[in-house]
Amino acid sequence: MPDDFACHKFGRKDSKYHYWRWQPYHCDLPRFNAKGLLEKLKGKRVLFVGDSLNKNQWASMVCLIESSGIPSLNPPIWKGNLITFEVKEYNATIDFYWSPLLVESNCDDPVKHRVRDRIIRVEAIEKHARHWIDADILIFDSFTWWLESHMTLQWGSFNSSDAIYKKVEMKLRRYEMALRTWSDWLEFQIERKRTKLFFMSLSSSHKNGTDWGRGNDQNCYGETEPISRREYWGSESDRKMMEIAEESVNGLKRKGLDIQYLNITQLSEYRKDGHPSVYKRNWVAPTKEQLLNPRKNSDCVHWCLPGVPDVWNQILYAYIMDSSRELNE
Repeated sequence: MPDDFACHKFGRKDSKYHYWRWQPYHCDLPRFNAKGLLEKLKGKRVLFVGDSLNKNQWASMVCLIESSGIPSLNPPIWKGNLITFEVKEYNATIDFYWSPLLVESNCDDPVKHRVRDRIIRVEAIEKHARHWIDADILIFDSFTWWLESHMTLQWGSFNSSDAIYKKVEMKLRRYEMALRTWSDWLEFQIERKRTKLFFMSLSSSHKNGTDWGRGNDQNCYGETEPISRREYWGSESDRKMMEIAEESVNGLKRKGLDIQYLNITQLSEYRKDGHPSVYKRNWVAPTKEQLLNPRKNSDCVHWCLPGVPDVWNQILYAYIMDSSRELNE
């Protein structure tokens, strides 16, 4: 369990956030069965690719499998951008690869990526993608790191003296350009009959308490109950970015790739209670101001585990089990 998501370990006392589950209208999600899943994944490689929210989901999946009591599980091994979790009994791996913008950037270091001025090689992906090509199931996400108001686009390599740089504000345009690079790579490099693809929709954050009727200085800190208003949609969730991602996925579908856009945004919108807030390891020492006002040091982006990402994985599990015949052919 990464310390970023281990809320109980870092002092969170309430536990109701562990137990909420998502009930769709008109259908029931199948109960997560780790041993059944591993039977379907025997001899396969599952790879989560993206940012720390995808790592959040990967950690959830590993914990769901570990908690089933399967013997001979080794601790995950971190090598460069890749974390590998091997289940030897089933010759299966559940891996995570750090690539927060999918394309190459100056944020690609899995540890030292807190970069003020983000530089993106918006047409370059091979450095990362060569680590994905042999996966049987790929789960992507990439939203949060694109929300900066200004980013620098680069054409040419980072070490090149004649590289071209352009600082841009156009959030939607630069996101669209990166997803085109990602889509093109998948279209021409992925083995279509073997590889199943997923793209996770935007994960909701709860930094603005006015969205659910609190003061403008409030956020997820101290919240212990979900939002109950059915039509709730937070101000930080960008529908236009989601539309771009979904259209990229639909474009790949039309070209014959086996890909699903898993929309987990609405169900996550309600869960203002599910974030670590202050119950996490501080990788950077809090300021005096943050110590006096914990809300200023609250993580309202990631999720405690057990918690919301377990629900995402229950939905992912349903899709994988539904496609089990094809996986085992």
